[in-house]
Amino acid sequence: MLNLVREVQVGLLAVLLLSGSAAKLWSASGAGSPGHGTGPTAMFPVRLRRPAATALCAAEFALGTGLLLTAGSAGAGGPAVIVRAATFVLFCTAVGALHELRGHRPDAGCGCFGELSRTPVSWRAITRAALLCVAALAAIGAPPVSMPRSTGQAWLTLAVAGAELALLAVLSPEVGQLMIRLSHAEPCELREVPVDRTLSALRSSASWRRYREFLATDPADVWREGCWRFVVFPGVLASRQVEVVFAVYLAGRHGPVHVGVLDTGADLDGPWSVSSQDPLQLSTRV
Repeated sequence: MLNLVREVQVGLLAVLLLSGSAAKLWSASGAGSPGHGTGPTAMFPVRLRRPAATALCAAEFALGTGLLLTAGSAGAGGPAVIVRAATFVLFCTAVGALHELRGHRPDAGCGCFGELSRTPVSWRAITRAALLCVAALAAIGAPPVSMPRSTGQAWLTLAVAGAELALLAVLSPEVGQLMIRLSHAEPCELREVPVDRTLSALRSSASWRRYREFLATDPADVWREGCWRFVVFPGVLASRQVEVVFAVYLAGRHGPVHVGVLDTGADLDGPWSVSSQDPLQLSTRV
């Protein structure tokens, strides 16, 4: 019975790690980059969030794949112990990271499953990570996973896996978020979209790449109207001080980005100034 419980942990941990990695990448495809202010990466400086989140996604994918490849007799022994020990270290680190996140960024979600994990970190999420840490520890040294040798053993395996999944579901706020999303589609006017996500989507657009070298680093103003979020950056084009207004569509994963350029009427000769031969002309674009 004990060996059966330990065997179940291997497959369960692999599925959770691969699901978490896939969910993060799915969310990143709509935000322009992974880790745009959710999860433990929210405590990193902005410039380090993307590499930290990318490393986390890669680690989850590698460990999940490694658990599957070393589950049977072909991967038993040293490789299996290394992968399962690394999984144990990952979940132990997650417990500490979530505890710190809860203390320093109480408004941030755990980011465990991308956009579904926006609920602020609570003791439920920390307890779930601790249980997965124990599961990873139990998997170390477990015998190779094999097919059930009898109908009774098959039903017992399903019962153990089902009970553990039910416990994890109780500790997972993502289940409630998923049910809400499946039950109705929220209008884009009411949908909550973090400003960090809007800025990430903007900075991955062609409109931003065209103007970015002429603009300040930080926006001067940000506001929302319905399905659009407007972001204003001061800058200089053709030695004229301007304000460039970007309109980012909030509905959908790859919405359009429009840009308008407002001439504020001031000449400027300084470090921002550019050649009058610059192909960009002061104009308004819809």
